[in-house]
Parts: sequence; structure tokens; C-alpha cells
Amino acid sequence: MPDITKKWLRIIGIGEDGWDDLAADSRELLYESEIVLGGERHLKMIPDDWEGERIVWPSPIREAVTKIVSWRPSETSVRKKVAVMASGDPLCYGIAAKLLRHLPVEEIWIKPALTTFSLICSRVGWSLPDVETLTIHGRPLEMLHPFVQPGAKLLVLNKDEGSPKQAAELLTARGFGKSRITVLEHLGGSKERQFSGKADSWSHPEGAALNAMALECIPDANANFLARIPGLPDEAYLHDGQLTKREIRAITLSRLMPVVDQVLWDVGAGCGSVAIEWMRSNPRCHALAIEKSEARLKLIQQNAFQLGVPMLQIVPGNAPEVLADLPAPDAVFVGGGLSAGNVLEMCWHALKPGGRLVANAVTLEGDQKLLQWQKENVGKSAASVDLTRLAVSHVESIGKFQSWKEARSVTQLAVIKKH
Repeated sequence: MPDITKKWLRIIGIGEDGWDDLAADSRELLYESEIVLGGERHLKMIPDDWEGERIVWPSPIREAVTKIVSWRPSETSVRKKVAVMASGDPLCYGIAAKLLRHLPVEEIWIKPALTTFSLICSRVGWSLPDVETLTIHGRPLEMLHPFVQPGAKLLVLNKDEGSPKQAAELLTARGFGKSRITVLEHLGGSKERQFSGKADSWSHPEGAALNAMALECIPDANANFLARIPGLPDEAYLHDGQLTKREIRAITLSRLMPVVDQVLWDVGAGCGSVAIEWMRSNPRCHALAIEKSEARLKLIQQNAFQLGVPMLQIVPGNAPEVLADLPAPDAVFVGGGLSAGNVLEMCWHALKPGGRLVANAVTLEGDQKLLQWQKENVGKSAASVDLTRLAVSHVESIGKFQSWKEARSVTQLAVIKKH
């Protein structure tokens, strides 16, 4: 067992029944701490004979993180024993995950309680590996959209007592009114309660502010569900015609290769379709949509919310001017603005080693730019360079006959940067 005495920061998970539910070693760690941070509810659990300093979580939470990091022992500072009290498992959408971005795990002792998700599964009879675990606590409800799929089982940490009704309305609007919602309150405690119902007939009064829910997504006959793989129907987007069409978009995303925790620049984003589908592929994919048109910026925001990626970062302004201050990308899509200055060059310079750059052109001038760039970079800073002509045809009627109508062809440059 690790030597806990060498760990100055202790993060203790607390169950619904509080102090009485804590193991003896967790109580001992709290008692010997000089400072304890936690919610007001948690701090009140500590017995009155404890003589240390109680600190209630400040808002925003990043202030607490900064304060805790400032107490880190050094050669010139006095070592303090600090404890943090948190609900359930501090590593599951909790404070421990945030602190580990700033402190090494070797300095921290984490003692988790049961997660809310594990407790829900034990009550509704679901296997944890078979469900999606989500939180809308401090996040928009629209983040549920990509996960609303036929047969999906979702466990959701809610924002407040109004969340179940809002989720019922979202499911019904999407054509999943038959879905079963189970709300659970005070899980693992003496006040535990649960109630269930169908989304389209949800009539339960609001309960406790701290609650979670299990959603069993059941589609109606005409349910509107959208796959999370690239290539959503064009009709899924609000746009003014500036849209990377479905088939081209799917090919473009396959070249960009979304990877978790990586960042995409969508330069000349139009209605935001490429950035949105990058983020829909995995909730840990991040994207910035760069667009100069105010009208299109509004469309991007509307599409991001309606399609379940409200955390999409929208950057107003002209490329390449606005690119300089953005975080370095792992992938770049240039769908517009090829003729504007040195957009390709700036994107390539900013791209991380091993990153992917994809640019599409529909004009002769754009084709020329891509061809020139390909010639200049083959065998140099690029590990691979592909220049491809993409053409898509759809059937349309001509009188009583049918014929192929070819859409405007697209020239696509796809490049991988050397490590």
C-alpha cells in the first residue's frame, strides 16, 4: 500500500449518508488535515471537535483549484496537510480530475466513494459497460442530442430539479416520446427515492435539486435520429447554401481523422458542418469554427446546439488574421478563404507534427492554389500529400425518365505533417 504520509493532498469521496458512511481511514485523514475544502453540506458533517480550517468551495471552481495548487509544498514553504471532500467518486466528473491537470498523482491520495452511475445501475439493473455516462450539471441540455439513439441507455447527472422535465421534452421533440425516464434522488442514503415515466406523458412534480436519471431511448415510428458517424443529411443543417455537401463532408472527415482530445480548426466554417461532425464523433473531440460572416456565425451557433455540440468554440473574424492567437490544431479543414492571403501557409505552420490538413476547392483559382502547394511540399515537411478530384451524381427525373445529375466537382488536398 502506498505511503499516505508522503501525500500532502487527500481527496475523500463522500456518500449520501455523509460522515457515518465514511471508512475509519478516511475519517482519520480528515481529522489530521489542517485545511479541509468542500461544499457547505460536506463541511457541516465534520465533528465540532476538529480544530482545522474549513473552506467552502468558491465560485467559479477554478479559484479553488488555484488556491489548492498554491499550497503545494516546496523547499521554502511549510508543508500543509490539505483535504478535499467531494461527492461520490472525485474522478468521475469531479474535482480530482481537475486537480490532476495541475498536480502529479504521486502527491495525491484519492479515496473514492461509489459513483452515482454505479448506484443507478444497481437500482435499474443495467450493466455499466453497456451505458453512456453523461453530465449536464453546468452544461447545456443539448449535449444529450448525439446520444439519443434507438436502444441507447443513458445515465445522466442532472443540473437541477427541472432537468427531468426538460429531458422529457427533448426526447419527445426528437420522436423518442416512448422513452422511459427514471429519476433517482439521494442515492445510497436514507432518503433515497426514485420515480419513473414515459417522456411524452411526463407529469411528475419536481423533486430534489440533486438528482440523476436513467434514460432508455425508445424511438417512435417516425423518430428523428442522426448517426454520430460523419455524413449527416444536408437537411440537418440551417445554411445559406455555404455547406460542405454530405458525401464530400464524409470523405473530408475521414481524411481529418477525428481523435479524442484533439483540436480541429474549421477555417471558413460556413454553417459549421465539418466542425460539428468532428465533435459529434466523440464528446472529447474539440473544434474551433472560424467564420467572418455575422449571419453564418449565428447559423453555426444554432446548428451546434441543435446537433448536440454546444461547446463548439466559434471564432468570428477573417483568416488568416484571427489564426495567430488560437491554440495549435491537430487537424485543419480549409473550406473557404483559400484565395485570402497565405491561409494555407499559416494553417500548415500552426499545425502540430503528425497533424492533418484538408482543403477543398471548387474554383479554378482554388485548384491552382492547391496544385501549387502540393508541388512545393511533396517530400519536404509533409509525410504524405494526396490531391484528389471528387465528383458526386444523384438521380433526377427528366419527364418520365431518370438521369444522373452531377454536382459541382471538388478538388481535395489531404496532407499529413511530418513528426
